[in-house]
Amino acid sequence: MVYDTIQNSNGFYHLLVEPAFRSRVNIPFHICRNGNPVKELEEKFVKEAQAQNMYELKGHRAVGGIRASLYNAVSVEEVKTLVQYMNDFMARNRVTSPPA
Repeated sequence: MVYDTIQNSNGFYHLLVEPAFRSRVNIPFHICRNGNPVKELEEKFVKEAQAQNMYELKGHRAVGGIRASLYNAVSVEEVKTLVQYMNDFMARNRVTSPPA
């Protein structure tokens, strides 16, 4: 579910790991604009997630970004909540190009 959300975000979320090496448990990603990570949006994502009782989403200190850890204790419903939050966050923070 999380990988699908990232892959269908048209570049708003960007995966850090090539498909052959992806984990089903730890999913690191960046939030991007114009193909570049935006630290301010990543910090906002983590802060707003915490306000909704979603914790430990901050990426590893060596990599940065966001890291969703989906260990056995994380239920399918909790993953669905994260995915819904990701979609809501993207809708509120995506910059769209003006009409031509």
